[in-house]
Amino acid sequence: MGKTGKKRVLLKIGSNTLTKETNQISRGKIEDIGRQISFLKDDYEFIIVSSGAIAVARQFVKLESNGKEINVKQALAAIGQPQLMRMFHDNFWELGLLTSQCLLSYADFEREISKQNIMNTINVLLANNYIPIINENDTVATDEIKFGDNDKLAALTGCLLNVDLVIIATNTDGIYTKSSITTNKKETITIVNDVDKLQNEISTDKSSLGTGGMQSKINAAQILKDNAIETWIVNGLKDNFIKSAINNEIPFTKILNK
Repeated sequence: MGKTGKKRVLLKIGSNTLTKETNQISRGKIEDIGRQISFLKDDYEFIIVSSGAIAVARQFVKLESNGKEINVKQALAAIGQPQLMRMFHDNFWELGLLTSQCLLSYADFEREISKQNIMNTINVLLANNYIPIINENDTVATDEIKFGDNDKLAALTGCLLNVDLVIIATNTDGIYTKSSITTNKKETITIVNDVDKLQNEISTDKSSLGTGGMQSKINAAQILKDNAIETWIVNGLKDNFIKSAINNEIPFTKILNK
């Protein structure tokens, strides 16, 4: 529980969820997320880890390459991050929700003073009803140290802030059994006790806009489980996916914390 007595939830949103699998960031999806948070805010406090900065930038600009693709991606992230935050701010503001931005890098989790500063800042934000919206600091990150579509960032942040639950929004109804993937009726693995056993069930394919794939989500879930935090992998393309998962109205994968 957070200091407010509410259940503390970290929601990780990937690029495919925010774009609804197109090349355009969906304001409707951001509004859908905001409406759900507004509905649930009396009982839950939310921290958001959101991808999407590069996807936003690509809607507006096309940069010339200097031969290093990572440099172009970093520049696109710098252009797109303020636009992404403005979308969150505008949509959430209309719902009476306050937002704030936190940009983190892998190195921040390796230094005790940085970790303490992150905790202090985010706890103050939450205590004052500001929703922290976290993204990777792509300006200083490179391919070698990137988090993998923010899945690992969500896990490390969730552990640091001692959240009660991490919801990873993706473009499937959780993790499917391998035997059902090629059929017309995919079967969701609903309860997981042993994360290692999931390795035989997943595809290594990555989504068109995201960089993580299901493997990085399972890796994140293992980090969280090792810290006694439950992980839900939920289809974020569905309207009301947070509320529906809380009420067990949709199929999703629940990775238990013990």
